[in-house]
Amino acid sequence: MQGAYIIAALCFIGALAGLARHESAKQGNILGMAGMALALVATILLMAQQNELTTDAPSLGVAVLVVAAMMGTGAVIGAWRARTVEMTGMPELVALLHSFVGLAAVLVGVNSYLQHGAGHDTVHDVEVFVGVFIGAITFTGSIVANLKLSARMKSAPLTLPGRHWLNLAIIATSVALGVWFALVDGDDGDGTGIVPLLAMTVLALVLGFHLVAAIGGGDMPVVVSMLNSYSGWAAAAAGFMLGNDLLIITGALVGSSGAILSYIMCKAMNRSFVSVIAGGFGSGGGSAGEDRDYGDHREIQAEDVADLLAHASSVVITPGYGMAVAQAQYPVAEMTKRLRDKGVDVRFGIHPVAGRLPGHMNVLLAEAKVPYDIVLEMDEVNGDLPETDVVLVIGANDTVNPAAQEEPGSPIAGMPVLEVWNAKDVIVFKRSMATGYAGVQNPLFFKDNTQMLFGDAKDKVNEIVAALG
Repeated sequence: MQGAYIIAALCFIGALAGLARHESAKQGNILGMAGMALALVATILLMAQQNELTTDAPSLGVAVLVVAAMMGTGAVIGAWRARTVEMTGMPELVALLHSFVGLAAVLVGVNSYLQHGAGHDTVHDVEVFVGVFIGAITFTGSIVANLKLSARMKSAPLTLPGRHWLNLAIIATSVALGVWFALVDGDDGDGTGIVPLLAMTVLALVLGFHLVAAIGGGDMPVVVSMLNSYSGWAAAAAGFMLGNDLLIITGALVGSSGAILSYIMCKAMNRSFVSVIAGGFGSGGGSAGEDRDYGDHREIQAEDVADLLAHASSVVITPGYGMAVAQAQYPVAEMTKRLRDKGVDVRFGIHPVAGRLPGHMNVLLAEAKVPYDIVLEMDEVNGDLPETDVVLVIGANDTVNPAAQEEPGSPIAGMPVLEVWNAKDVIVFKRSMATGYAGVQNPLFFKDNTQMLFGDAKDKVNEIVAALG
């Protein structure tokens, strides 16, 4: 069985390597699924072996039936959600899935403690306590992220008076409860050890809620990535509690890769990694509600945009969450094809946090069969924008907002953005003049070289495609 675990672990490592590039992402997913299938089969057989069920056919049959029923139920629900969820709903679905991992770690920890048996084992108690703590934070933090991303909770940060001292007090109290828990021999039958464990669980649930509630909408993509890391460490802790080496390896892979991705995203957004994960600790907290007069905007019609594109030599498209909402990726792909057939150099500029989830826009464009080689990162595009004839901003807002560079008091101040205003002409696809997810007005809309194309992005792109002929 350990050999199967090693092969499965290698599959997971290969899956992460495959996901590093567009061209190999599909193979990476297949490799990961193969590794998980092998791990599940090996775990079931190991369970049977450890419980000596292999010599008792009826008991083995019952155990396999129960496990198969649980796996089947989860598979049906998972397949249904995967097939029915819109691409716009992927960020909140990912956050919700993270919450399940956290809840599982809490339940495994409590059960492991109750079933540990006689004799005081401090090492096991520490494993249980840390696992439950991380799991509880992951659970409620992921629920809040899901609510914010699905607009069922305000994206603005919850700024309670003395919120950082509150977080520190919860952590200090949890450490004290951990010492109590480790010193109490809860296995002597009196059940006293469960008291500090449950008390810490409640505090950790509160901490997870407050940490994520205190983070603003503009930083939510980093939060989702960080919660992915938390879920990995929660899984690793569960692996220690269960004595499962593969679960430890898998959790460590997820935890470390999530943390690295979060760090990279924080650098791309000019955010402090510690500040974000600590609920905005040390942040200036710029006001998003400032009402400034940037002048008047200009409007343009789809036919005029088509004419502008037809006479351009270079075009850059910068998509955002609005493209996903309108499901405009397919007509955008068709427009790209027609322009390229006319000899226009078309490229895509992708901001690291476009779409509220790392890689969200890349997945949408890959789904629409946009060639990988013309989908570029922000740093690869920004230097070429001054020589670009037309930039199409389709459903993006905060990621193309010059306020990040021009207004030090802005909530997105210092965040690197796509400098689309440097192009000759900028066309912004929007439903209205409303602010973006971060709640910040965008001065780009009022610049002399910017024109607004109002309406549903899918419909407007289709009109442009029709006009291109």
